[in-house]
Amino acid sequence: MTLNYIRNFYEGCLRPPTVIGQFHTLFFGSVRMFFLGVLGFAVYGNEALHFSCDPDRRELNLYCYNQFRPITPQVFWALQLVTVLVPGAVFHLYAACKNIDQEEILQRHIYTVFYIISVLLRIILEVIAFWLQSHLFGFQVDPLYTCDARALDKRFSVTKCMVPEHFEKTIFLSAMYTFTVITVLLCVAEIFEILSRKLGYLNHSMT
Repeated sequence: MTLNYIRNFYEGCLRPPTVIGQFHTLFFGSVRMFFLGVLGFAVYGNEALHFSCDPDRRELNLYCYNQFRPITPQVFWALQLVTVLVPGAVFHLYAACKNIDQEEILQRHIYTVFYIISVLLRIILEVIAFWLQSHLFGFQVDPLYTCDARALDKRFSVTKCMVPEHFEKTIFLSAMYTFTVITVLLCVAEIFEILSRKLGYLNHSMT
């Protein structure tokens, strides 16, 4: 019985009841994870090692880098991906425990409402992540960062730090914003697909 639940949960996550949901899960989700896992490490992997300030001292570089990056972009985007997956995973876990078929989700009103709520939660989480990303990282990476290091040592004041590969980071940042926007649009399109198919079921049952 437990293996059956696991199989149903796995199939539900990989094959949602909508065409747009399947596209989002199998194609776009995979591309997004690949982009973050492979290219994200290439762009941001050694950022802390090459981040240098004037004067070039290890404790100053580390202090200013922590000021520059309160959270590393890879960690933030990984948390975003995991958080956005939670509403859908909870729904499919519920469906697996209740032995709900994927087609049955769109045929029974209560299941459809629960599924739409999970998609709406996904949209809300993506919008919150977009807002947080804009406040944490901005929309472009400047080549120089101004660091206030007086709290570290009174001999230091406001110093300039070099941000390595700032242009590549700006391109990657724009791509992650684009992924978030596309995900939100796919979720909105999925809701419209659900509503149109639901109306199709209702019209079919009336005839």
